[in-house]
Amino acid sequence: MALIGEIIKKSVETVDKIFTNDNPKEAQLKVLEELLSTARNTAFGKYYQFERILKSEDIRKSFEAELPYFDYEQLRERWWQKVIDGGEDITWPGKVDFFAVSSGTTSTKKHIPVTEDMLQSIRSAGIQQIKGVADFDLPAEFFEKEILMFGSSTNLKEVNGHLEGEISGISASQIPFWFEGFYRPGKDISAIDDWDLRVEELAKQSADWDIGAISGIPSWIELMLKKVIEYNQVNHIHEVWPNFQVYTSGGVAFDPYRQSFEKLCGQPITVIDTYLASEGYIATQLRKETDSMALITDNGIYFEFIPFIPENVNDDGSVNQNAKSIHIEDVEEGVDYVLLMSTVSGAWRYMIGDTVAFTDKERAEIKITGRTKHFLNVVGSQLSVIQMNKALKVLGDDFGFDVKEFTVAAILESDEYLHRWYLGTDGVAKENEKQVADRLDEILKEHNKNYKVARNKALKGVEVKLISDEIFRKWTAKTKQKGGQVKFPRVMKEKDFRAWEDFVANLG
Repeated sequence: MALIGEIIKKSVETVDKIFTNDNPKEAQLKVLEELLSTARNTAFGKYYQFERILKSEDIRKSFEAELPYFDYEQLRERWWQKVIDGGEDITWPGKVDFFAVSSGTTSTKKHIPVTEDMLQSIRSAGIQQIKGVADFDLPAEFFEKEILMFGSSTNLKEVNGHLEGEISGISASQIPFWFEGFYRPGKDISAIDDWDLRVEELAKQSADWDIGAISGIPSWIELMLKKVIEYNQVNHIHEVWPNFQVYTSGGVAFDPYRQSFEKLCGQPITVIDTYLASEGYIATQLRKETDSMALITDNGIYFEFIPFIPENVNDDGSVNQNAKSIHIEDVEEGVDYVLLMSTVSGAWRYMIGDTVAFTDKERAEIKITGRTKHFLNVVGSQLSVIQMNKALKVLGDDFGFDVKEFTVAAILESDEYLHRWYLGTDGVAKENEKQVADRLDEILKEHNKNYKVARNKALKGVEVKLISDEIFRKWTAKTKQKGGQVKFPRVMKEKDFRAWEDFVANLG
């Protein structure tokens, strides 16, 4: 009998009872008041009169009237550049020692402040995740196994008196000492910069570990598992790690990877979705009955929601300052919202760039539906990433293949618009591209009335290019983003898309 495991399991179940928060409105009001109180003497707090807001009868109403919305560029230009340059007490008390360097494959780098309070918030969110594990009926032995956290390198770069890296690397570099005995691949391997070398060293030691859980972005975890299987000359990962039971996914939707993951496993695993961004740990799956994630409402992040409709969002993807934000108790299920955050890292009414929809209002459970810049709406088609994922799942079932990576753009050719898709899948003959395109078009028409209308008007055609999903990884490696928190852009602007097409063509 796993005595230690039984003790830990009972502790987790106790945490589940203690930390359960069934009043999101109350939790969020308290968080906002704490944020304003803590930051009231910063330059930002003085400029926006936090003291006066705190004394008002309705703190939320005064907060919304006083502060504008910010996207990254606006906040950096007006405030965060001073923080990056080493300024103290700018948008949050003290000096910031860490910056999460975040970038997509077609965007410039962002430097997101990560304060000590945010690191503590991320640790606390980890407890919330452990709380969720109590609902998954795992055996006591699981709680004695090792955890493989495989994200970006923990070898942070010192720049102008602060340390920079991706958020997964920063978080892993700050793990508490008591966790080191459970943590794999360990400090030495985690600090290797080159992703391929890091995987190679991991594979060499893999047979010595007793892994019970793995955490990381699906595309890179899948590739890592393949390397471990290949190195150990086995048929599936459970021949190396027989006690692997839980995979904590994050960064992108897991569904496109589900079938390929199952092929790498010798037994079923439990998948738990999480929502960790450079700006904070936002949500985690707490119930086995759903793959939705519960917003962490009592942990240093205050949320606002703006309906994702054309009049609320500018052409560049930023929020219209006249748009009205919605409180957590007033949201509607099934509606796409632009997510705003105010945080213990000094982000204020900050548009993270994601859109979410509530699946259970009372539990504050959400799904990520896309990016404000990754909705395909050039000709009124109003396609969200979640709609694209669902359509491609149906398409894959129809044709017997998995689409794990894809990108699409609206292209103007011969004065007519068309949607051109690149689908990352192997084993499908290119001569089927027209057939696949026609079926994808049919699926989208069936499930999106705006798309159907667009296809009868300005959107004149649909094309599909079938390529290996390896090409997507090569593009990511080319842009020096391999193995990190990078999510391949599902929707590209035409200029970026042309560069992508040139890259694909040059590969032959």
